[in-house]
Amino acid sequence: LCVCVFRDVPSVDILVWSELPTGAGLGSSAAYAVCLAAALLTVCGAISCPLKEGESTARWTEEEMTLINSWAFQGERVIHGNPSGVDNAVGTWGGALRYQSGKITPLKRVPTLRILLTNTKVPRSTKILVAGVKEKILKFPAIMNPVLDSIDAISQECQSVLEAMPANPSPEYYPVLEELFDINQHHLNVIGVGHPSLDRLCRVTASHGLHSKLTGAGGGGCGITLLRPDTSPQAVEAAKRDLCACGFECWETNIGAPGVTLHSSSSLNAEVLHALSQS
Repeated sequence: LCVCVFRDVPSVDILVWSELPTGAGLGSSAAYAVCLAAALLTVCGAISCPLKEGESTARWTEEEMTLINSWAFQGERVIHGNPSGVDNAVGTWGGALRYQSGKITPLKRVPTLRILLTNTKVPRSTKILVAGVKEKILKFPAIMNPVLDSIDAISQECQSVLEAMPANPSPEYYPVLEELFDINQHHLNVIGVGHPSLDRLCRVTASHGLHSKLTGAGGGGCGITLLRPDTSPQAVEAAKRDLCACGFECWETNIGAPGVTLHSSSSLNAEVLHALSQS
């Protein structure tokens, strides 16, 4: 990527610091590729440095982010061979997007959702899982194709709910999202990307009145648990405690955050600054 971005390759030191576990279905490679592309393009002057004096963070223009995304996709191709482009697009623009038949459309108005993100620490291979799904479709097309159609319908229903929430932030939307989580998780088990560790994750969170589903390729990796605005801290802590007792790792975070961003050194937390100072 460095050789392609620069005409005359300079001597550069690049320090990468991340809290994302690798190989867990969280798009760590795409996050890396997006940040690397943004840094290299900024250094070589292909895109501007958007950070103004006194600002803690800044983002690039739509046109510049399109360029960042295109280079990040090339980085993903080096890592994965034939990626969909979804992960690097989310890493670039942030928020949420719709992916259908190779077309990626960012969703303009979606709420920020609280989630519990759980890493089962079970390794898996995306390529093997995808191959298994394809084999099932070829073997049982009359059974599998309606399941895939239903998964598509779940996605469309979820998009409609998410786009309606900002204008009318009613708590009534959350039970609908929870039902969609449950139905989707069952369907993903049917097509063969579930795993006993993910089933256990869903059972543990259900015992606390919470709803979960796998994220990423499945077959282990990570799951997400939807947290309503009124979910008590005690319920979240109890769920986290039980999940950690299973050998899992948990983080409370949000879906719908901004994408690639340039930060001033003053806006970085102490842990990142310490990592930078050691370089």
